[in-house]
Order: sequence, then structure tokens, then C-alpha cells
Amino acid sequence: MNDTVSETCIPLPGLHAEAPFAPPAIPDLMRMIEAILFASPKPLNSRELAERLPQGSDIPEALVRLRSLYAGRGVELVRVGQGWAFRTAPDLGHLMHREVIENRKLSRAAVETLAIVAYHGPITRTEIEEIRGVAVSKGTIDLLMEMGWIKTGRRRATPGRPATFVTTEAFLDHFGLESTEDLPGLAELRASGLLDARPAPGSASGTEGDAEAPEQGEML
Repeated sequence: MNDTVSETCIPLPGLHAEAPFAPPAIPDLMRMIEAILFASPKPLNSRELAERLPQGSDIPEALVRLRSLYAGRGVELVRVGQGWAFRTAPDLGHLMHREVIENRKLSRAAVETLAIVAYHGPITRTEIEEIRGVAVSKGTIDLLMEMGWIKTGRRRATPGRPATFVTTEAFLDHFGLESTEDLPGLAELRASGLLDARPAPGSASGTEGDAEAPEQGEML
């Protein structure tokens, strides 16, 4: 007669069948984040980084140290909106002109509309028209959205539920801004001519169009 002996595993207090991996040390975590950001085509925020890193990683501390490590180098770790990305140091940007210049021009209407969204967003199309004093063509809004510089925001809790427009992280990244709080002040806007671009009082108002095309500003 064969006796069958069954083995039963009894877990002991304080022990786990599978011990979780310990969070990586900060130097190792810095290398991981460095690799992820270099390979990413767009800025990544802490949540997106956490999805790619071991659980329990001290991402804020690693980012602070990594930013300090790259400070003053040819490539720096910068904040773009809520995300992080490696970018050429500002004082070396002129060396990259041949690689990054785009021959894309914006009409004065588009420049004004972009500025209004940047400074007043979230803002509705009607509010943009009230500030500019003329109607905003659909083409202007479509162009800025195709460029990825503005996007639709939350709808207003008003009759008709109009959509609002806000700037994007791509806009901040393109102009080297951490947030819209870093936008130039009134003096700089006057120097650029943006504040003087509105139609003179008494001039004919209407929908912006080809009449404004000769007055263009190049956005690099």
C-alpha cells in the first residue's frame, strides 16, 4: 500500500511569496529618466515617466538632480508646461538655426489671435473677436490648431456652451517657455508691434482675409 504525502506551504508572518523589487537608487533612476527623455519625441510629465519606471521611484528628486547635472551644458533639462525635455542651451540656439528654421509665415490676424489666446486663454472665439474688433476667420483658428499651438479647452457653462481655446505645450516648447507666465510684458509687445496691429478706429470691420496677407510675421 502506497502512502501519499501531500505538502502544504504555510506562509510565515512577515514573509511574502514574491518580494517586490526595491526602488532603484537615485543615480540609477537618473540614468533611466535620461534615456527615456532623450528617446521621447515630446516632453513627458511625472505621471508618464512613472508608467515607464519601477514602482516607488523617487522621480521628483531624480529630476531635480538631473536638471542640476545638466545645468550649463550644451544640452539642458528644461520644464515645458507640466513636462520635461532635453533642449539645446539658449545661448547656443544660433548654432541650430540651419536645422530648425521653418519657412512658415503667419498673417497678422493669426499672430494677434495666437497672442490673445496665450494671454487671455481659455477664451472663446466671440471673446477673441471682441478684443480684436473684427471677426476671426475659421481658417485662422484651423491654421493655429494644425500647427499644434492652440487647442480647444473646456466649454463655457453659458448658453450655447461655446468652446474655449488655450495654448498647448507645443507652443510653450517652440518659444522656450515653461508656462504662459513667462510670456513677454506690454513693453516687449509694443516693441514687437503687436499692440499696434489692430485696425484704426473708424476703419471698416469685417472678416479677416486676404487683405491682411501682405502684412505677415515670420514665426521661427
